[in-house]
Amino acid sequence: MQMPEPSFTFDGVAIPIKPGASVAAALTEQGHRAFRQSANGDARGIFCGMGVCQDCLVTIDGVPNRRACMSAARNGAKVETQIAFPSLKRAVAAPPPDAARILEPDVAIIGGGAGGLAAAIAARRAGASVVVLDERKVPGGQYYKQSAHNPPMDPQQQEGADLLRQALDSGAEIIGSVEVWGAFDGPLFIADLEGSALVVRPRTAIIATGAYERPVVVPGWTLPGVMTTGAAQTLWRSYRTQPGQRVAVCGSGPLNAQVALELADGGAEVSVVAEAAAAPWHNPRACLSTTRLDPGLMHKGLGMLRGLRRHGVAMTYNTRLHRIEQADGALRITLKDHKGHETSTIADALCMNIGFEPQNEILRLLGADMTYDKSFGHLRCVRDEGMQTSIASLYAVGDCTGLGGAPAARLEGEIAGRTAAAQCGFGDAYDLFAQRRSLRRHRRFQEALWQLYEVAPYTLSDMPPETIICRCEEITLGQVTEG
Repeated sequence: MQMPEPSFTFDGVAIPIKPGASVAAALTEQGHRAFRQSANGDARGIFCGMGVCQDCLVTIDGVPNRRACMSAARNGAKVETQIAFPSLKRAVAAPPPDAARILEPDVAIIGGGAGGLAAAIAARRAGASVVVLDERKVPGGQYYKQSAHNPPMDPQQQEGADLLRQALDSGAEIIGSVEVWGAFDGPLFIADLEGSALVVRPRTAIIATGAYERPVVVPGWTLPGVMTTGAAQTLWRSYRTQPGQRVAVCGSGPLNAQVALELADGGAEVSVVAEAAAAPWHNPRACLSTTRLDPGLMHKGLGMLRGLRRHGVAMTYNTRLHRIEQADGALRITLKDHKGHETSTIADALCMNIGFEPQNEILRLLGADMTYDKSFGHLRCVRDEGMQTSIASLYAVGDCTGLGGAPAARLEGEIAGRTAAAQCGFGDAYDLFAQRRSLRRHRRFQEALWQLYEVAPYTLSDMPPETIICRCEEITLGQVTEG
């Protein structure tokens, strides 16, 4: 007898489950975009796709405040729209958790992306014991975006799979689905592992938590169906789920063109890619610099533009997102160019990215020194050439320290892994000249690359006062400016 297809219910409606899907991916696959109700009664759905924004909260089997993007879809589960102020009686009445598992490795690594995995491999090869804590079920980070049940879809994802396999083969203990909620001097980390407590007391620690996307704040940016470009990429690369059949992409940065092409190759109708910056050929010096420093990546970028043209996707420059409105179950997206001309398009989903913010909360919580980068409007962690922070035994690598890209993160991870292991008495860190030389080149490439985009801090002075600027607390621009 044929077994029924796995499914869960959402507000009483059966939702089929693809192998390895998250709750958010399964709901999006079936056209559901509203997951919760805000305090003001507004509908919200998946936005960041990486567990940061908390906008995709749902109630699962009576337990509220579960992040749909981070929760695995389980056969037979009862998923409900999250109400604004859920009862916590079920959670309070739950049985006490099992005794905490205590880990005391030589090196603890927080984050399993490019930098974290490279650090794990380097530290293990030196002989140190290593534990990697990662929030996702399958490590790989936001750049590699690994899938639990699908083969790699391109060389980038294959590179991540190879790196993850090397980390596992090295003997590092990699623990996924971990949420670190406490970091203390020592260092000492307290985490939740699917309802069980995890206490990690390492001799040294490497923070490799990456970055999250900076959104484009305009009227309507909190509507269901509006999400970061990275969230749409996670849906597609990790779960083979399109964010919508009709998609628009806006903001500034190379990720937008890459994801637009991936979605178009997957069958989505991409109506427009709106880039806030001028066309790259208007900045020939930066183009020449990036081509000289990494011709392979520049060739890849040109290939993306050719691919978009092949799909008939309109790539517009000097064009910004102006507002978003609901329109008969879809989104009406209004764009404005540098001359003030407005155009509109209709889409099921709008993807936005205008740069990144380092996810440096753990570093700041532990008191690591920071400097302010006014060109990007964010904090950068102060480190020495061994990637050690101002805190003894604490290292930091990758985009959580300031935007540098995945190739640089891997090199920083290798340097930090070797240096942290040496601090614990395993090997030395004296022959890292080649890695540091390559790292300097990658950093120069990133500096030139970002000159081609508009990722500097922007003001909201031209926004209507009713524009929400804090989506968590639903605070408007008018409430802030008018006191």
